[in-house]
Amino acid sequence: MSAGRSILLWGSKNNWMRNHVPKFRFVRHAVKKFMPGETATDAINATRELLKKNIPTTFTHLGENIKDLSEAETAANHYLELIDRINKEKIDIEVSLKLTQIGFDLSFEKTLECFKQITKRARECGNNVFIDIEDSSYVDKTLDFYKKVKVEYDNVGLCLQAYLYRTMDDLKELIQINPWIRLVKGAYKEPENIAFKKKKDVDDNFFELSKYLLSQIQERGIRVAFGTHDLKLQQQIRNEATKIGLAKNKLEFQMLYGIKSAEQYKLAEEGYNIRTLISYGEFWYPWYMRRLAERPANVWFVAKNIFRN
Repeated sequence: MSAGRSILLWGSKNNWMRNHVPKFRFVRHAVKKFMPGETATDAINATRELLKKNIPTTFTHLGENIKDLSEAETAANHYLELIDRINKEKIDIEVSLKLTQIGFDLSFEKTLECFKQITKRARECGNNVFIDIEDSSYVDKTLDFYKKVKVEYDNVGLCLQAYLYRTMDDLKELIQINPWIRLVKGAYKEPENIAFKKKKDVDDNFFELSKYLLSQIQERGIRVAFGTHDLKLQQQIRNEATKIGLAKNKLEFQMLYGIKSAEQYKLAEEGYNIRTLISYGEFWYPWYMRRLAERPANVWFVAKNIFRN
């Protein structure tokens, strides 16, 4: 792991920085590269523009690691209202959330209760919900949670991370329940004994996992979203899909708002499923620092804004 990435991931968890950095005007300006605004209305307006390019979206209302279960109910109510609004306005927007935003650190059962409310409402509205995976300390617990939910609800997916050594084993265990999977590289600082450190190793593992998932799309018809901005990896996945006879419309890529937008438009134009992930809310600092850490060169974008303000 590079020194720059390590510093950014450290900063994402530093309480002083979390409380003070978001107040800086240039930082608030720079974060707009990745986030259209802090409200659901901002995110919906951005979606309407993307839909003109045939690109639907997935929303995350930012928040994690709450300290009181009353906050879990507040977060759950936000998603319930959001799903109702999406349904009323008839827009193609799915939702994705972190379990620690609805109480995972405090109560498994309360989190399950909140999540089922959200997923039930989504199903009633013909919508879907994804679970955003968090750092490695949550993986076992999250897999157990997903299995419990999947018994009752078929409109729920799970994010898994390619930089963890364990992910292939996790996939092969989950495949029996026909999971929906969003595969990403991973955005947390993890110890060397459980995660690949070199970019090439992460990329290689991402592709190996992708080949397995492509075979499962073909054999089982599961839903898989390949969450990467790496154009080389995207092309490898596309080539492998062609090799095994998968049509373009069987592939789904998911990419973040504001990153490689032209490439997102191109994927849609070429007939691939592409969905843009849009995050919004006031609790954006740790999420933003992890986005920078995924590609430390993005820090230059922030630095340029220092001299403009």
